[in-house]
Amino acid sequence: QVQLVESGGGLVQPGGSLRLSCEASGRTFTIYHMAWYRQAPGKQRELVAGTNIGGGSNYADSVKGRFTISRDKDTLYLQMNSLESDDTAVYYCNVVVYGGLMYWGQGTQVTVSS
Repeated sequence: QVQLVESGGGLVQPGGSLRLSCEASGRTFTIYHMAWYRQAPGKQRELVAGTNIGGGSNYADSVKGRFTISRDKDTLYLQMNSLESDDTAVYYCNVVVYGGLMYWGQGTQVTVSS
């Protein structure tokens, strides 16, 4: 199994920045894909950005040019710049391991408001 612990959420003004972290533990050698999802009130959970073991990454159109996903060993990051009110959501770390099992973190709240 893999355990995920997110941190870094909070309240930020429009135009500001935050960096989310997700520390993975357990059988991390089985991870081949890591991603950030978010869920705003009344909306479905959506993919924000993902990265695979080969180093490739992908982004939702709404965050391209503003967010950057990166990984350092067993920690996943999401650098969020130029934050907008529409970025307000609970952000979840997600990993997929060989065999197809998926794990989720507990979520961290990001609120963009003046």
